[in-house]
Order: sequence, then C-alpha cells, then structure tokens
Amino acid sequence: MTDLTARVTAVLERSILPSVIARGALIRVAAAGGGIVTRLVTPVPGSAGSPPDAGESLAEAARGILDAEVNPAIAAHRGHVTVVAVTDGWIRVRLEGGCQGCSLAEVTLRQGIEPLLRARLTGMTGLIDVTDHEAGTEPFFSPEKR
Repeated sequence: MTDLTARVTAVLERSILPSVIARGALIRVAAAGGGIVTRLVTPVPGSAGSPPDAGESLAEAARGILDAEVNPAIAAHRGHVTVVAVTDGWIRVRLEGGCQGCSLAEVTLRQGIEPLLRARLTGMTGLIDVTDHEAGTEPFFSPEKR
C-alpha cells in the first residue's frame, strides 16, 4: 500500500465510510497514483433486508452487524455501541466511550445505525437509545464546545 493510498484510506474511514455503510455498501481504495485515486464500492452481503440466519436471534444479528460494521467506524471517535436488549423487535442500544454524551450521538443513531439495521433486519421494529448521556465524561463532540 502506497503512502497516498494509506492516507486516502484513513480519510475515507474517518469521514464517509459510516454513511456509505449505512446505505448498504463498503468503500475501499483500490489504487492510487499520479494524483488519481480509484475507489471500489461494493454492496455489503445481506444488505437487502434479510432475516437473521437460522438459529440466530435478532439480538445476535444486530450485535454482529454493529461489531463488524459500525464499531470499527465509530472507534475513530473513541466510540462503541452495544446491544443491551431486544424485546418485540425493539433493539435497545447503549453508546459508550466518545459517543456517550456526544452532541452528535442522535445523528449517529438516526442517520447511521438505525437505517443500517433496518435495511438488514426485517424483524426490527425500532431502535431505542438507553445511554445515560449526562454521565459521559469524554464525548467526542462536547455540547459545551459548540
């Protein structure tokens, strides 16, 4: 991997990757050189709204998606999301680390995580944030910094 490829990949991972994932695709830098960057966008397997695999609960399926696709992206902001419980299709999540108390946590949930889960999990009714945002000690985007 060239230095330019590595730099472009790092910028993509921090900026647009979460929104691309939320739309059911993955993006990576295929090549870079001579000032030209070629990106490869591919559909994410299972992004057509498939039910969980046989024997897999809705909670397990949601955890798998969050761990594989969301948590690596929000880790750039020192964040993490955990499935706390699932009841009647309602997925309860807790935001941790840099996401707890972050002024953009609601945007991350409603425009990133929720659409991704809805697109993948046909048994999902809705998403509920159970995070105690007031207790956040290291929010990535602090409400006080606005």
